[in-house]
Amino acid sequence: MDLRRFLVERDATLRQAIEQIDANTKGIALVVDDEGRLLATVTDGDVRRAILARLDLDGPLSALLSDPALHVRAEPVSAQPGTPAGQLIHLMTEAEVRHLPLLDAEGHVVDLVLLDDLVREYELPLTAVVMAGGFGTRLLPLTEDLPKPMLLVGDRPLLEHIIDQLRVCGIRRVSLTTHYKADVIADHFGDGGGFGVEIDYVEEGKPLGTAGALSLLQEGTEPLLVMNGDILTKVDFRAMLDFHREQGAAMTVAVRMEEIQLPYGVVATDGVHVLGIEEKPILRHFINAGIYLLSREVRRHVPEGVRFDMTQLIERLIVDGEPVVSFPIREYWLDIGQTTTYEQASRDVEAGKLAS
Repeated sequence: MDLRRFLVERDATLRQAIEQIDANTKGIALVVDDEGRLLATVTDGDVRRAILARLDLDGPLSALLSDPALHVRAEPVSAQPGTPAGQLIHLMTEAEVRHLPLLDAEGHVVDLVLLDDLVREYELPLTAVVMAGGFGTRLLPLTEDLPKPMLLVGDRPLLEHIIDQLRVCGIRRVSLTTHYKADVIADHFGDGGGFGVEIDYVEEGKPLGTAGALSLLQEGTEPLLVMNGDILTKVDFRAMLDFHREQGAAMTVAVRMEEIQLPYGVVATDGVHVLGIEEKPILRHFINAGIYLLSREVRRHVPEGVRFDMTQLIERLIVDGEPVVSFPIREYWLDIGQTTTYEQASRDVEAGKLAS
């Protein structure tokens, strides 16, 4: 393992730590001093909490490391070289971490152990639910003969890209909720064997909204990854599950930062008095990205046989005191809801932006 892909210096910026995490694709950066001694670890979860807190990405990494609300593990968990594999697994399981730096007697980083390499946990313990029953009216006339998830993006249907991304992330069980031209989807995917997953179909006799079909799912114990059937993304679903567990959430909502520049000067007032003016400000807000992670118990909040949307489910959980948290998406994400974004999706696939 090339440790240089994981190391950042103590005076690095938050953005530099993010770049290392993205480059090594393992969800962690190791903060070291000038001699290579371990000072701290920065995980994918730490980074996403920093984004939610709107920390300056070009500011010092110390702003994250010094905030216990964002950097939840002040003292990094580590072990010595030569520690038996069974003990390493025990340490990581007890500490609920997926990475374990190995340090020599002076605290220098000499190796990094990954839980996935030890236990070979290829299959992610999630059931994915893809909402594929919409009419796609905003994409007419393209959707006159095809359901929106079956529109070609590059040389494959949109839904095939989604299922392939789920498979690559280690998800093997996929439920497709269908309504409009459901037979087109079922004829193409069958039982999913040809696509490396197990597919079952939940056909809505009438449209049940973005959450109503959850009441039709079979009983189970695994969390549910629910996503709209018109989204292309490279979000790390394993990182999302880790975040969901870490937060003890009933529901985790994927969000994405969007910027909107107002074309006018905004005037701040107090009664009749003008306090100031900001010329063409940029507004930054987190938007709903259409991807959700739900604990199985959440299904009891979904009424049976009636239209029910995810926004209603979120509101109901909040009212009932259930923890609902947000998970910011840093990776590629595109909502294919209209012609312009559909055309953009085709260009992005051709440019290799979704390549694994």
